[in-house]
Amino acid sequence: MSPPLSQAEPLAFAPTPETSSPRSGDGGGDPSGAAKRGPFRPGRLVPSRARLETRLLARTFRAVDILIAAAVAVAVTALGAPIVAGLWAIAALIGLRLVGAYVFPRKQPLTAHMTRAGLALGVSLLIGIGASLATGGAQTPVVWTLLAASGAVAGAHVAWWTVIARGRAQGRLTPNIVVVGATKNAERLIEAAMRTGEVNVLGVFDDRLDRAPANILGVPVLGDTGALLDHRIMPYVDRVVIAVASTAQTRVRQLVEKLDVLPNPLHLFIDVGGAAEDDAALVRIAAGSAAPLSGSPASTRRALLKRAQDLVVAGAGLLVAGPVMLLVALAVKLDSPGPVFFRQRRHGFNNEAILVWKFRSMRHEMADASAARQVSADDDRVTRVGKFIRKTSLDELPQLFNVLTGEMSIVGPRPHAIGMKTAGVESAKLVAQYAHRHRMKPGVTGWAAIKGSRGPVDTPESVRLRVALDVEYIERQSFWLDIYIIAMTIPCLLGDRSAVR
Repeated sequence: MSPPLSQAEPLAFAPTPETSSPRSGDGGGDPSGAAKRGPFRPGRLVPSRARLETRLLARTFRAVDILIAAAVAVAVTALGAPIVAGLWAIAALIGLRLVGAYVFPRKQPLTAHMTRAGLALGVSLLIGIGASLATGGAQTPVVWTLLAASGAVAGAHVAWWTVIARGRAQGRLTPNIVVVGATKNAERLIEAAMRTGEVNVLGVFDDRLDRAPANILGVPVLGDTGALLDHRIMPYVDRVVIAVASTAQTRVRQLVEKLDVLPNPLHLFIDVGGAAEDDAALVRIAAGSAAPLSGSPASTRRALLKRAQDLVVAGAGLLVAGPVMLLVALAVKLDSPGPVFFRQRRHGFNNEAILVWKFRSMRHEMADASAARQVSADDDRVTRVGKFIRKTSLDELPQLFNVLTGEMSIVGPRPHAIGMKTAGVESAKLVAQYAHRHRMKPGVTGWAAIKGSRGPVDTPESVRLRVALDVEYIERQSFWLDIYIIAMTIPCLLGDRSAVR
């Protein structure tokens, strides 16, 4: 029951990284300027929320290998050779781990990977056949089963390598970073990135542009640190790395204080040691194992658990609310002319511009995609049906589709319209830590919602309260807190008669 695109409200223009200014080094979106984007720019930029981790995939591959080995062990045991089954399975799994078959170095060809995997599987096959001979002669069915099993695991590793290679080619497995400081240290970092392939360095920012070159080893200088705060490439950036000299402690401290407002994790690249130390430091930054100076530390386990929770709750929600959504859609269509759905560009994770779905509650000709005027009591733009669905929050139900696509979560800070204004001032400029609320995917409901901060934020104080509650949630987020918020959402909505929605 996906919302039809043809029934959308007009959208505010949201530029993409392909349409940046000439100073950004992107060539103004002209294909002839592709070379100016630098040696690391992938063919397609993937939002950081959609990035995958090689380590996580490798663990998944290893789990599948364990399942294959267990199935083979059961089959060989059924043939009357339990000792052979156990020795082969243990030797194969330990051997694959010892030869590094789950590491997937970035520049390792398929032949090199399969040589390693083949060595481990060959040794385990010899151990299995040897054990079969030692326990009463090699039985033909047992030998053929071990051969077939070794072939199956080898085929799986061809598939694993292909998945990793394709993910890297698509930009889904290699972290994107930007560097702060057009320095010798930045040059060392870029050289390490070229050697290891651990990260894509999309650009360099420096607050001393008059001294900065146009590029460093081909990586473009995109602007000063002020430009970094609002640059359109930032939703695609996984890490921001300060690469000024480690002896410039005052400057490092000033940069950390200035960039602390970014939702992106902030790291420091230290200029000590040689090339090997640079490579190791970059590996730690790329893997997220280095503690960030600011921003939320990555937790793959927590992210996976939250994503699973989102899929289960959103799927169940659509099944339960499907008939209600059909009735609401019919009521909206019959009540006033215009489309059933309203779409609005709002800020998502890492300031990504996402398209949020709602049932239309205002008159089509009076729609306000930029939220320049927030909804007030007895707003003349709201339709009769709109008043009811806003009061009951039924207008928010289509956002379950945003959850299924991964742009939103069931629980998180509520997404605000890009450029939303409070008392004539852009809301984001009223609180220094406003972007902190974008360190997590926005939610259909949230901690602020059940604590009374619902509806429009039409005063500076209401903006500050909303941001404070959102940041508190991000710092406390857990599976059980999300369950509590979900359970409390409906009672809070039904019990609140005062909030303007």
